[in-house]
Amino acid sequence: MAAGETQLYAKVFNKLKGRSTPSLLDPLLGMGFPAHTALKALAATGRKTAEEASNWLHCHCNDPSLDDPIPQEYALFLCPMGPLLDKLQEFWRESRRQCAKNRAHEVFPHITLCDFFTCEDQKVEYLYEALKRAGDRTLHAFPSALPLVLHSSISYLGFFVNDSPADIIREFAVMFATEASILADCTVKPCTKQLHLTLAHKFYPHHQRTLEQLARAINPGHSCQWTAALYSRDMRFVHYQTLRVLFQYKPQNVDELTLSPGDYIFVDPTQQEEASEGWVIGISQRTGCRGFLPENYTERASECDTWVRHRTYTFSAAPDLSSRKDGELSSRRDGEPNPPSSSRSLSSLQSLQATIVRRSVLVVRHGERVDQIFGKSWLQQCTTPDGKYYRPDLNFPRSLPKRSRGIKDFENDPPLSSCGIFQCRMAGEALLDSGIRITSVFSSPALRCVQTAKHILGEFKLEKKVKIRVEPGIFEWTKWEAGKTTPTFMTLEEMKEADFNVSLDYRPAFPLASLLPAESYDDYVHRCAVSMEQIVSTCPQDVGVILVVGHGSALDTCTRPLLGLPPRDCTDFAQLVRKIPSLGMCFCEENKEEGKWELVNPPVKTLTHGSNSAFNWRNWIQGN
Repeated sequence: MAAGETQLYAKVFNKLKGRSTPSLLDPLLGMGFPAHTALKALAATGRKTAEEASNWLHCHCNDPSLDDPIPQEYALFLCPMGPLLDKLQEFWRESRRQCAKNRAHEVFPHITLCDFFTCEDQKVEYLYEALKRAGDRTLHAFPSALPLVLHSSISYLGFFVNDSPADIIREFAVMFATEASILADCTVKPCTKQLHLTLAHKFYPHHQRTLEQLARAINPGHSCQWTAALYSRDMRFVHYQTLRVLFQYKPQNVDELTLSPGDYIFVDPTQQEEASEGWVIGISQRTGCRGFLPENYTERASECDTWVRHRTYTFSAAPDLSSRKDGELSSRRDGEPNPPSSSRSLSSLQSLQATIVRRSVLVVRHGERVDQIFGKSWLQQCTTPDGKYYRPDLNFPRSLPKRSRGIKDFENDPPLSSCGIFQCRMAGEALLDSGIRITSVFSSPALRCVQTAKHILGEFKLEKKVKIRVEPGIFEWTKWEAGKTTPTFMTLEEMKEADFNVSLDYRPAFPLASLLPAESYDDYVHRCAVSMEQIVSTCPQDVGVILVVGHGSALDTCTRPLLGLPPRDCTDFAQLVRKIPSLGMCFCEENKEEGKWELVNPPVKTLTHGSNSAFNWRNWIQGN
């Protein structure tokens, strides 16, 4: 150890040398780790054990920021435990299911005592001492029960803490801030405003009534143990998106990340220009390394999932909490993914079937298209000199339907790939197993969408019973289409001849001739809104699922009108659409009692698969 580091180590721990707890730093120094990186590892793992810190250091051996003097950010929260926490978590689940995610879902139930502040790695233990001193001084005066009063506004719902109990809690926060500033030389800002426990924040106004009804089911008088908990986060990624890894991924190229289930990835939405469709650039929390990764190997995570819990101070004990483990404050705190269910139980199937008594709309993106894999020149790769189709790769479809104007029209109206067809069948099979009942189908005129609708219906054995209604109004934004004219689609008669069970009687909201090339964004979202209004009004009495098969953009432009939401900003819309995978789904249910549509979880999750490189046996045998 360098002389300067030895002096720093001695200075840091001399003030606390009277404590009986053995130092966690000594074993790491004995392993040969420099003091500054060992202290960083201890801070990043909550100073729990030297073994955890050692494992962190081994995982971060290639982290380019390992030697950077970047401290963690810390915050102090007052967290409920026991029956009240159970009720709050139940509210979290139901509000997300019925009203979609809002800002409150990013963090576990808590009352903020001190906002995030920085603390140097070598001084973190002083924060623990500050927490203990402030807690000991407040313990005798801490209220046995906190009076929580429900407050609701157009964008906020939560419990307020009033009167003298709030004053005592604020005094505790001020004591901690004072002690932390003296011991750890930190600038800590205690909460001096209205103390509150947020239930919902920045939600859609039309969800306010539902959220209030759910909140009234919470009895604030439930038995509760209140614990002051110190958390930390990596200050570099405060404004990043957080993704949780679902599947293992082994890099195919040197600039890709290794993915392990349970890891978290930090993604800056403003720095994704280099990433191709379906990929993002992110930084692994587990290793600190940066690289490309397939986005469909992940799911969105909450902001607090990557936070580290350090020390706690419990003020009141509840008799029914003796069996609760300390780590149960947030079941996702340690990054362990919930195990996937291998099969749907009978009770869950019955519950699902009981909920599908409402009229529902399932908007689905088409499967993988052939030009998505083989590029814009895919047609040249599979066409003979005399203009006939042949299959140069197994992922090309076995055959193409006949078109009156010949094979050239497929160039801007490509079919599904073989894998795309497989995706559609897998999705159809899963939808069938989920217990939903498809009563009507609408499709964009694009061949890939009509094919997707056909193969999903095929798994339900409905391909001959339910006619596909072709609605040009839900076709892709024409500004994104190649060329100065809209694609030439197959006619309904050609689709009939190719064994697509399309309706010849349906009168679309927008005939094909009305699609204008390079239309404005406002014209496009208006077209989709009018089309969805007709689609829903065409099926007024159907109790079941209206299947709408379109493009990635349809998941936004065909659902927001139903939900009564204004169009998304054009830039945000473009960023969103590029991340929607093949067979991505959005599911809306009609709530006739309240006269509105609600966004709920889709019946199934979509199919994820990895990349597969082309292989030429001749090059392998004869190459060097």
